[in-house]
Amino acid sequence: MKILALGAHPDDIEIFMFGTMAAYAALGAELTFAIATDGARGGKGDPAALARTRRQEAARAAALLGVEPRFLDFPDGELIADAAFISVLKALIGDVKPDLAITHAPYDYHGDHRALSDGVRIAASFTVPVLHADTLGGTGFAPTHYVEISHHWDVKAKAIRAHHSQGPEHYVHRARLQNEFRAGQCNGAAGALAEAYRFEPTFPFADIRALLPPAPPMRPVTASPSPANRAS
Repeated sequence: MKILALGAHPDDIEIFMFGTMAAYAALGAELTFAIATDGARGGKGDPAALARTRRQEAARAAALLGVEPRFLDFPDGELIADAAFISVLKALIGDVKPDLAITHAPYDYHGDHRALSDGVRIAASFTVPVLHADTLGGTGFAPTHYVEISHHWDVKAKAIRAHHSQGPEHYVHRARLQNEFRAGQCNGAAGALAEAYRFEPTFPFADIRALLPPAPPMRPVTASPSPANRAS
């Protein structure tokens, strides 16, 4: 199985979907990471130097799963789903030939995220189903699928921490809270962690469950006894 993960910035794959990528790697899937922008606005100082630093950080993070990321190098903060960008995405999809593409939600908080999502949707067309990753804080996001990442949290945290330029502990903390919440949302066991996704069926792709790693196992739900039946 071939999986194409697309992030707008050099740390997006790590924050939103790296646990799932680790789960795919454990299943023997072939992974491709594509980063749309150069990340040059993700901090202070010389933009060119920052772009080089962030490229190195992304490469170190991806190497944890044996992946060499592809850098599309569009300007940070200026991503637009125009013909030039869609053409690059179509070429990427045609080269990788993935079974599934995973990227940002179309209504995520950052304009670059939304532009990438729109571009991937258009470029994918009839070629590959597109799965949308959770939004920051889960704002406005209604999941349809969950992936169990409890056994992959350590490598996800390590991948986020590879991005030293971004103050990564903040993102490690936020990702952990969100992954705990998503596991609880789908009735995962205590201490479970999950990443959430949303899939909008479009012809000819209606059901992608066979393309996903396992969700958290469901726990039995039993009704609590009524007060009248409880022993005093």
